[in-house]
Amino acid sequence: MTRSKALLFITASIPALTLFTGLLLGRLGANPVEVLTHQTGEWGLRILLLTLAITPFRKLTGLHQVVRFRRMLGLFSFFYISLHFLTYVLLDAGLDLAYIAEDVLDRLYITAGFAGLCLMIPLAATSTNGMIKRLGGKNWQRLHRLTYLAAIAGVLHFLWLVKADLREPLVYTAILALLLVLRVPVVSARLGSWRGARRAARSRVRQPPASNSQAPARPEGTRAREPAAS
Repeated sequence: MTRSKALLFITASIPALTLFTGLLLGRLGANPVEVLTHQTGEWGLRILLLTLAITPFRKLTGLHQVVRFRRMLGLFSFFYISLHFLTYVLLDAGLDLAYIAEDVLDRLYITAGFAGLCLMIPLAATSTNGMIKRLGGKNWQRLHRLTYLAAIAGVLHFLWLVKADLREPLVYTAILALLLVLRVPVVSARLGSWRGARRAARSRVRQPPASNSQAPARPEGTRAREPAAS
């Protein structure tokens, strides 16, 4: 693992370590289960949107090296979303399968969240180099377009969950909408051409202007006149 990937791993682990430490020390407030459920779900959605932002960011900036972080970010998103679901199943529903099934069928926001988790399972399972070779590059790319459906399900889960203050889920909705627009082929092509135009403009600015005037040639065998001493 490179130093930059190790730093990303440590950074992405901090929310989970903070929540786990807070749970052990009793610092999650009067309703720790609610805090755990909310925080793990929100971090999963944040990292998922960050994963989707890598491709347009690369096209805008030309920083191709950021692509190597996409797999780790996607796996961390799945990790937090799985923690979110397990917190609900084990601590909230008490592993009551009948209650969980009823919730999934009757509560629309839980239906959306469960659908998002199910969509992410094959993505996480096929994230290895071996699975990419086994599926083939094109098939693997088609499969991993499910990431956008999973993100839509996650945003809907958050929107339908919140009943009072919708500002926070609407921010996530706006970010996802922007990322989806940037994936439209026409817009994506515009991004690439815009970056190419910017790069060409920068190279023209850096290039020194060509001089049209030339210094007069001195006759052979003559020396340049020394300036008179003042």
